[in-house]
Amino acid sequence: MNADSSGRPAGSRYRSIYRPGLFDDQLIVVTGAGSGIGRAAAHELAQLGATIAMVGRNREKLEAVQAEIADNGGRASLHTCDIRDETAVNQTFEAIIAEHGRIDALINNAGGQYQALLETISFKGWDAVVRNNLHGGFLCMQAAFRLYMRDHGGSIVNMVADMWAGMPGMAHSGAARAGMLNLTETAACEWGHFGIRVNAVAPGWIGSSGFDKYDEETKKLIRTLPPKVPLQRFGTEAEIASAMVFLLSEAAAFITGSCIRIDGGVPNTVPGFPMLPLAHPSRACQAYEGFHLASRPKVLEGL
Repeated sequence: MNADSSGRPAGSRYRSIYRPGLFDDQLIVVTGAGSGIGRAAAHELAQLGATIAMVGRNREKLEAVQAEIADNGGRASLHTCDIRDETAVNQTFEAIIAEHGRIDALINNAGGQYQALLETISFKGWDAVVRNNLHGGFLCMQAAFRLYMRDHGGSIVNMVADMWAGMPGMAHSGAARAGMLNLTETAACEWGHFGIRVNAVAPGWIGSSGFDKYDEETKKLIRTLPPKVPLQRFGTEAEIASAMVFLLSEAAAFITGSCIRIDGGVPNTVPGFPMLPLAHPSRACQAYEGFHLASRPKVLEGL
């Protein structure tokens, strides 16, 4: 049997835990859909029946994901947009509605950051990360609300992070992600009577393609992290995507203003309590590898 570049059988599909047809006839916007967690979420939702409006800055990446989804029988349109630009965001969401006639859900996944100590972050760098991780999410939420959801209801899932005790080494991202969580809680209250649910997911250390974009010092740090996780491993893109899918599903109809942590228990560690090796490796919490096109970051090779 032929295999793709990931070593999986050619023609394999996303192995979702959710029932087929769960999102039939729905249009779901996924920002940052060209790579990483956004790509995984777009694939899973498309397999479950949704039409995906993929939003991102890099058209080539979006086209590649669009082709992947089509190869698996799914439907996706692509929309290039810098989510930090208010005019561009509004025009993009108007174009999505003009093409599809609706927006049933929004996954606010786009974002990014870099490793830096607080005293070394320039205002330009601070502004770029906060605009990407907070302002952009706000603009997309507001556009979806004003242009469609206010009159029809809907569901929004925002991306935050493991920033519960601060985010040393990424203060700009920590501040923006914390702001995004507060925005999630506020929107859940203000928009609930419109039939709109707003929730968040908070990934911890996830072995996605983003790991390979960091500098060499950060990559060295990344390789030391698994023993510091109670579950003794990195998470997967599919484990984040599946939590997003749950929050968008009918099973989460009474959940709003909430945040699902997907972090292996890292925020529960305390000084003085050592992280011990797995006592029973054969009964370890194995990673959920549902995404058939996922590839292991190069920085994790040999771990």
